Amino acid sequence: MIFRVSTKGDLQSLERIYPAAFPDEDLLPVVRSLLTGSVDVLSLVAEDNGKVVGHVAFTICSVGDVSVGLLAPLCVDPAQHKQGIGSALVREGFKRLQERAIDKVLVLGDPAYYGRFGFATEHAIRPPYPMPEGWADAWQSVSLGAGADQMEGPLIVPDVWQDPSLWG
Repeated sequence: MIFRVSTKGDLQSLERIYPAAFPDEDLLPVVRSLLTGSVDVLSLVAEDNGKVVGHVAFTICSVGDVSVGLLAPLCVDPAQHKQGIGSALVREGFKRLQERAIDKVLVLGDPAYYGRFGFATEHAIRPPYPMPEGWADAWQSVSLGAGADQMEGPLIVPDVWQDPSLWG
């Protein structure tokens, strides 16, 4: 298994994996935008014997004048679930973000899953749109470096994340 920065050439594989993993969500417009647009994003794939089996994206956003990462989306081919591929992608992303001096990562996701990486409910940084009632615990962050816990205010996201439906 290798982990590498994704390319536009990986899009065909991702267009197969995402609908299989998330049959009730259409994440392909976001994935296509992240891979082919001008957004500052760390996009990684997991490759097993030359076949793309997983993907994660960390969009570089800001809180005030400080850059932060937004983890989304994350996907693993359903045939490869329960092998630690998603976890390995997230950890590889954290390492590469730290190399870029990104000290905080935010995610809107399942606390039971993301808690394993140190994510905890975020109160000081607000998502760009109001979330549904009962989703407060799903808005989470993890600090990757010193000073990350001092941030507060709204998360400023690029256009690809400006669709309110992505936040609820």
